[in-house]
Amino acid sequence: MDNSSSIITQVRRDEEENATCLEEGSSEVSASKKPHSKGLLSSLFCCLCHKDTDSSSVKNKSNAPLLVEENGSPSKVPAKPLLPEMKSQDEGKICVVIDLDETLVHSSFKPVNNADFIIPVEIEGTVHQVYVLKRPHVDEFLKRMGELFECVLFTASLSKYADPVSDLLDKWGAFQSRLFREACVFHKGNYVKDLSRLGRDLNKVIIIDNSPASYIFHPENAVPVVSWFDDASDTELLDLIPFFERLSEVDDIYDVLKKQGTSS
Repeated sequence: MDNSSSIITQVRRDEEENATCLEEGSSEVSASKKPHSKGLLSSLFCCLCHKDTDSSSVKNKSNAPLLVEENGSPSKVPAKPLLPEMKSQDEGKICVVIDLDETLVHSSFKPVNNADFIIPVEIEGTVHQVYVLKRPHVDEFLKRMGELFECVLFTASLSKYADPVSDLLDKWGAFQSRLFREACVFHKGNYVKDLSRLGRDLNKVIIIDNSPASYIFHPENAVPVVSWFDDASDTELLDLIPFFERLSEVDDIYDVLKKQGTSS
């Protein structure tokens, strides 16, 4: 995880994949209504790049206020945490923040025959179908994670897409809370998940995400995963289960994650 060159390579690869996703999806949407379909797509999914978008236009597209960096620094932690108080049965548990797109699922406007879910989403007065593929072994992964941790879904996608996907995906009830785009900080062209705003001790918070930009404020709390699109032979989530079973028993996550980063 400490290999900066491999991370940069992965980010570039992800951006190329996302550009392909954008081009494919935009053809579907433009056929149904409007020529600015790229804007429609980028307003819905977190997997698409926003580098050419200023903070004010993102705010308008998401229909929710974003905390934007001030004077080159992230906005101050708000008085009210993003998460409710931890339930008594979860006292002492590690809080695991889990990303959605390209981590647990891959979604597209392009029809696919083997979609696990088809989600209708209204965009600017027109209903579009979003085709969702589940990552292999996501069921086993979520079930076990829900047993071991306080699990939180945190996605930069909009809730009108991510919420119904989560309803169908999380049949185990692993996610005790869900956070969407409005909970992110817009920082240097990216939606960042600021873990300090959760209301949990950072030495007991882990984020699982395919995008290093999402956890740029707290890279030491991250367990990176490879971006997933449609590889049926992928075992990333299954391979992570034994590691998280061991991690659930520690008092401070930093030593374990540092060792994991050194060995990877």
